[in-house]
Amino acid sequence: MNFMTIALDEARAAAARGEVPVGAVIVRGGEVVAKAGNRTLADRDPTAHAELLAIRAAAAKLGSERLTDCDLYVTLEPCAMCAAASSFARIRRLYYGAADPKGGAVDNGVRFFSAPTCHHRPEVYGGIGEGEAGDLLRDFFQAKR
Repeated sequence: MNFMTIALDEARAAAARGEVPVGAVIVRGGEVVAKAGNRTLADRDPTAHAELLAIRAAAAKLGSERLTDCDLYVTLEPCAMCAAASSFARIRRLYYGAADPKGGAVDNGVRFFSAPTCHHRPEVYGGIGEGEAGDLLRDFFQAKR
């Protein structure tokens, strides 16, 4: 199963709601544990990023704040808040689509996982579904202009 495709579906659903099109999926043992798209506008919550919503749902479903055997698929490079949450949740692997030179914090910006104060560093794989994820974001913001 292509988990990034599910994340992209979540991103498209977010865009249809007028949210920035970012989607995330948490996977354990080849099974989807949780999925979400951005809901910052709908929830009036600046922390309602797709990654945080998926991490919260996975932790609740699995009954643990530690998601040590889980992987996170997200359509956009996580921001500092989402990178930190991934670290705190002990996400095993992070797969992301489009790089985010302005707001990303994994391979751009503060590079959270490279900081000496970062206690857990997931394996990171960028550029997964990058073309489609990037197109979704470009189209969304172009329509806003």
